Amino acid sequence: MEGKAGFAGGDRHTGRLGQVRIYLGKFFRIFIYEKDWKVLPMAAVIAFMVAYVVGRNMFVNMEGTRIGSLAFVCCCIWNGFFNSIQVVCRERPIIKREHRAGLHISAYIAAHMIYQAFLCLLQVIITLMVYWFAGMVFPTEGLVTGSFVPDMTITLFLITYASDMMALMVSCMVHTTTSAMTVMPFLLIVQLVFAGVAFPLHGIPEKLSNLTISKWGVYAVCTESNYNQLPSTVVIKELQMFRSNPVVQELYSALDDETKEDLEEYTSQYLQVENYDYQTENILKEWGILLAFALAYAMAGTVSLEFVDRDKR
Repeated sequence: MEGKAGFAGGDRHTGRLGQVRIYLGKFFRIFIYEKDWKVLPMAAVIAFMVAYVVGRNMFVNMEGTRIGSLAFVCCCIWNGFFNSIQVVCRERPIIKREHRAGLHISAYIAAHMIYQAFLCLLQVIITLMVYWFAGMVFPTEGLVTGSFVPDMTITLFLITYASDMMALMVSCMVHTTTSAMTVMPFLLIVQLVFAGVAFPLHGIPEKLSNLTISKWGVYAVCTESNYNQLPSTVVIKELQMFRSNPVVQELYSALDDETKEDLEEYTSQYLQVENYDYQTENILKEWGILLAFALAYAMAGTVSLEFVDRDKR
């Protein structure tokens, strides 16, 4: 049944590679003719909002970079989730029929993995272009490729792709688009809370955060940003904020430029994070974990969808 699903249902001899090709063709036709490309301008709009809010201090000081890294990661997770949260469940009855006609679920998921990688890469390129056009000043050096932009492209791609594969897994497990969209806000909240930036984590929550994309995404962005070598302005800004208080005003007035620089340097040393160290080993570890997440989610989705024949509908 070529039609809506694109699989040659009557040909049980079509191998996995042939089925991957058939479904890839279907997905790219959907991208062009059914306006799946609409996720790209949405990614641009989200990136512009992030650049407008955090762009001034991103890569400039510790505080701005840490908050900005969370915004970068949330942008990637949002894009990844919306790419694939409904793609499987909305055609589940068709997949069920074609599975009985000889469809290999592994081939179907592999085609999705390739197509979603294409979408994620386009989104990341658009996102970085928007950041650049919005006036965000990027560092120049990179740990792995030697240049910051290619390194950050890989980082943001892996965050987006891992999120995409998590949403794909959910789409394989649930039976309706309504269920998928109900689960998605919960997943977004979990990623935000357990990122370790907006809320401090200790004990069991800190251990649970190791299972989130957001934590390792923030680690990767801060590592690439050379967070530990950036200045900290938190103390000076707090003093400026309360200058109306006579005691604080007197203290602030007594600080000369050299003392302010020493205070900023001391604060930045105190706020350094070992996991953000500017080392190739750190970024490769973080990339590896994000890639492992993506593969694990894809495998879990494949296993879940193998039982599609048991649907009672």
